[in-house]
Amino acid sequence: MRLTRVHVDAPLAPGGELALPESAAAHLTRVLRLGVGDACVLFDGRGHDYDARIVAAGKREVRVAVGAARAVANESPLRLALLQGVARGEKMDLILQKATELGAAEFRPLWSQRSEVRLDEARAQKRLAHWRSVVASACEQSGRARVPEVFAPVPLAAALDALPAGGLRLVLDPGGELAFSTLQADLAAPIHLAIGPEGGWSPLDREQLRAAGFAGLRLGPRILRTETAGLAAIAALQARFGDFG
Repeated sequence: MRLTRVHVDAPLAPGGELALPESAAAHLTRVLRLGVGDACVLFDGRGHDYDARIVAAGKREVRVAVGAARAVANESPLRLALLQGVARGEKMDLILQKATELGAAEFRPLWSQRSEVRLDEARAQKRLAHWRSVVASACEQSGRARVPEVFAPVPLAAALDALPAGGLRLVLDPGGELAFSTLQADLAAPIHLAIGPEGGWSPLDREQLRAAGFAGLRLGPRILRTETAGLAAIAALQARFGDFG
């Protein structure tokens, strides 16, 4: 029987005991109806799963004893970062969830000239916390033991300035100069994939991307929606260079 996996945002160690986060505790005891003595699996995002067992289940607190650690080796060989134009509500959740399942290593949300979503600082912080929760939940479901980093949303220029040097930089473009069939990738180097928002990239955005070393990649002749484009590109890259083979 497959045990429920729970992400804990704190370092874990065999032999310890801890109180579960409120949302995880509610899911185990109220939704799954688990009680004292029942088993689950914990992970803290550092690459291991930990056997665990519920030792106390009260209305205010659920405590678990942490058992043996097991290394989880299911991360993609591709170090793939998604630069995603912030999309509306559920679309952004879908992108983050499915890209996590597909093996993306990090997310850099951004605003560009034609972004349809604008958030003040307080709302942006709330959305960031929500996005990180979506990604952690996707790791729980997909069996990943390393949680991809989700950066705070920033304007395109700032996102480009913050990128580490080197690697392959791609922007999905039906008219791009690179064909997917002839694309070459160095698995030791990161891949940065830029996807525009619902309104698409503006001419200024494209100039900034080109200046930052992004090359246009043709994935097919059709124009894909923002919630489709990144997922299709990640799946294609995994099939060609990653671990889908």
